[in-house]
Amino acid sequence: MKIVVLLGGDSPERDVSVSSGMGVVRALRECGHEVCSLDPALPLDGQAEPDDVRIAEAPSGQIPVLPPERTFEWVNSPFIRGADVTFVGLHGGSGEDGTIQAILEIAGIPYTGTGVLGSALAMNKGCSKALFRGAGVRTAPSLVLREYDETGPDRVGGLIEREIGYPVVIKPVCQGSSVGFSFVPDRGGLAAGLEKAAAYHGGTMIERFIPGREITAAILDGEPLPLVEVIPEGGFYDYRCKYTKGCSEYVVPARIEPVVTERIQREAVLAYEALMCRDYARADFRLSDDGEPYCLEVNTLPGMTGLSLVPMAASAVGISFGELLERICLMADARREK
Repeated sequence: MKIVVLLGGDSPERDVSVSSGMGVVRALRECGHEVCSLDPALPLDGQAEPDDVRIAEAPSGQIPVLPPERTFEWVNSPFIRGADVTFVGLHGGSGEDGTIQAILEIAGIPYTGTGVLGSALAMNKGCSKALFRGAGVRTAPSLVLREYDETGPDRVGGLIEREIGYPVVIKPVCQGSSVGFSFVPDRGGLAAGLEKAAAYHGGTMIERFIPGREITAAILDGEPLPLVEVIPEGGFYDYRCKYTKGCSEYVVPARIEPVVTERIQREAVLAYEALMCRDYARADFRLSDDGEPYCLEVNTLPGMTGLSLVPMAASAVGISFGELLERICLMADARREK
């Protein structure tokens, strides 16, 4: 197949996307496919050059900004138009919230992963939690704040004490990779946590912290893969632990009683279906000390780096990284042919 991998982008998760996307490019090339990368946040000129050359033009940690008149030129690039499948390797922002998916949909370009509405719902933690509850998936008590102001800590502190209880975690409603995340054990840390999350658009989620274990359930074409337990250094699976080698330990399959494993896998599939996901996704859970699973969120474009959990889960049932990517691309290609 001819495959173009979208990577980079203009979200705070850009560096993760570059790392993840280049891993996808290499693996699919090793499988014999004709693959190139395309960064929709960089000018189209010269992107036919070797991938690493173009990516290096946007230094790590810096988010490029295209002039408005060049924002959509990537859609008409010969890479996109000549490809059988577009592999969406973007993370966060417009790459994961349905915006890029809508552009591809309108342009009639086949792409991997969840569609427009499902991507938007999954990216919004408030919407996704409401759908989880409707589907019978347990999730932690939470509040969503649409706006932030200086009176927030006093006003919100009372709400937390009445409706949720400390400790809580605070995070932006529409970000991934633990961007803007804070653990707040009591009211003393509330102001800083609210201010940190408010730096990102879309509102703020305040959620009761569930003491226990970090469990993830990967879904491939609607079927659950073995569970992965993540044991992060310091107790929190934050941005550093997710993307720094050696900062987390992984147990695959997770050492959990079969009845609990089956429940988590069942609820992961229910969450996947409630959000209208397709191809692949990853549902993140906290398993409380008394054995109750709580679904935190569903990631519709989970990472594909060397530390990523979906490839790890697939490997546990004998599916290599390359085979996993091929399966995902074939699902998208099948939609093109209909």
